[in-house]
Amino acid sequence: MSAKDAAAASESADAEAAWDARFITGDERALEHVYRRWSPVVFTLALRSLGDRTDAEDVTQKTFVSAWTSRASFDPSRARLSTWIVAIAKRRIADTHEARARVRALQEQLQRVTRPDDLVTDEVDLGETVLVAQEMERLEPDARRVMRMAFFDDLTHQEISRRLDMPLGTVKSHIRRSLERMRTRLEVTHAAH
Repeated sequence: MSAKDAAAASESADAEAAWDARFITGDERALEHVYRRWSPVVFTLALRSLGDRTDAEDVTQKTFVSAWTSRASFDPSRARLSTWIVAIAKRRIADTHEARARVRALQEQLQRVTRPDDLVTDEVDLGETVLVAQEMERLEPDARRVMRMAFFDDLTHQEISRRLDMPLGTVKSHIRRSLERMRTRLEVTHAAH
């Protein structure tokens, strides 16, 4: 490596260290810089592992939100910022794989215990409707809005994403998590009766 190349590499490393320090102190411009620089790497890792563009976008968003909210825990003496961000991304990817596995297991369980005749009903149980409405009220505001649009307004995930200006992966995550929470709470309520 020539002296000129070594000087350029040192200058580049110093510039990155300065951005890292600004990121740690909460400089939003540093967050933009770090996101522009490393989000393609995070997205590519997520896409290769998950095979779904929407999930990869969701993982990328969650990774940078996690990095930003936990930036005080980053220790530049232990790892480079990029290494730390990739470690966060790997945890978010693992979380997504686990969530998928839980949903698959739930779907399989429902298929095993549900007969086709159970899915057809002529009567509407007002008590059940009120119970579902009460459970929806217990959801966090964003999740409640998404669920109402999906189930009462009969909007597609893409339409909800556009109307709420929310990433499609986040819309899907809200629906999946909300259904899981509501199912669990409704099962507890039914077991109590």
